[in-house]
Amino acid sequence: MYRFLLTSRWWGINVFVLLAIPFCIFMGSWQLSRFEGRVQDHRDAAEQVRTDRHEAAGPLTELLPVNKATSGRQATATGRYGKQLLVPDRDLDGKQGFYVLTLLRTDGGKALPVVRGWLPGSADTAKAPAAPTGEVTVTGALQASETPGDDGVSAQGGLPAGQTGAISSASLVNLVPYDVYDAWITLDKADSGMKAVPAKAPTGSGLDLKAFQNLGYTGEWFVFAGFVVFMWFRLLRREVEFARDAEMGLVAEEEKSVTV
Repeated sequence: MYRFLLTSRWWGINVFVLLAIPFCIFMGSWQLSRFEGRVQDHRDAAEQVRTDRHEAAGPLTELLPVNKATSGRQATATGRYGKQLLVPDRDLDGKQGFYVLTLLRTDGGKALPVVRGWLPGSADTAKAPAAPTGEVTVTGALQASETPGDDGVSAQGGLPAGQTGAISSASLVNLVPYDVYDAWITLDKADSGMKAVPAKAPTGSGLDLKAFQNLGYTGEWFVFAGFVVFMWFRLLRREVEFARDAEMGLVAEEEKSVTV
């Protein structure tokens, strides 16, 4: 009854199944490892943010460029505050408000964007306290330039004068008459009654859409493996039933190899 398994057609089916199942399992396991890696990165990044708060601050220039190792590190810079901008539509503790961003002009000539704090409500220059005058030394968590459209950063254009949607050198270079560092810091202690803005984990270390795509692909590959096994047993059962019917004379002998 099972002699059909020795035919060339079934040899081809069996070889395909024997290759497809391990391949699907391998791909599913690989996607799962990618997801687990992102989960671990997320945990490590969160732990790094907590640890960095208690580390001694280092000079800004020694921590640049910003990467996963330096993002969130405590940095210090000295200079004089210059142009002040507002960053609207930023949430903190479940409330909508705006950042008060002031450019610190350092001795090197470049300006460092400094988030001095957060205020609730709509962005309003009248609400934003003026920056301290004279030479100041600031300390805060180092952050990479933001990308519009990512992680809650607004990509909206046409903002009123004195506002910016993203904190990045690319966005600020057209708003100030001096060079800007490709980084920014958020003060540990906000100025003048504002709330301090907590540091963010490094880009690419969170449980973002890509992480859950990896998890979804994991399920798909394991489903494919199960589907291959299901179809093999289904074809086998039909072939056995057809062979049994042929032995009982219910179908013509020459139709035994017909695939239903």
